Amino acid sequence: MFNIVLVEPEIPANTGNIGRTCVLTGTRLHLVGPLGFELSDQAVRRAGLAYWQSLDLRTYDDWDVFVAQNPEVAEGLHGPTGLRSRIHLLTKRGARTYAESSYRDGDWLVFGKESSGLDAGLLAAHPALCERIPMLGDEALGNADAWHQTYETLHPELERDICGNFVDSRLGQITSLNLSNAAAIVLYEALRQTGFAGM
Repeated sequence: MFNIVLVEPEIPANTGNIGRTCVLTGTRLHLVGPLGFELSDQAVRRAGLAYWQSLDLRTYDDWDVFVAQNPEVAEGLHGPTGLRSRIHLLTKRGARTYAESSYRDGDWLVFGKESSGLDAGLLAAHPALCERIPMLGDEALGNADAWHQTYETLHPELERDICGNFVDSRLGQITSLNLSNAAAIVLYEALRQTGFAGM
């Protein structure tokens, strides 16, 4: 069983989509707080997440509690090099792509919050665990001018990097995939490599 970890997710629809993908693939979902939304029974019913009761879900107050309650993660972050390959920190800053990684049953696929990703300190402490999904620059979009105009209107504080991607100079972030898309892409590569039924 794979483990998807969402650290401080902010958008309930993304978490809902990832939860559905987890149910359909037999993947455990770990939500590390603080969360940007409620997980009460009423909130789940209101969101129409009928499959939620089928989800193998674990929740944690914060990153430290998550690591403390999952010794495999603690060992993967701080133990022998062989164990470290079990932890995959998904970030736009990774030197290696997700497809260059090897996945094994029980691996941990860790994603950060939508607005800023994983903590920069965590990434800096574990660069060998960082992986990214390759993406075209914003300029490759067929309607790049319309996209830029809209984005510049909504986010005047953002600049563009050398590839034409929008950059928040405060965070060093560029525009990217939706969290639920990113999680599905990486999870299905992991499932493909481990012989998931029907692949």
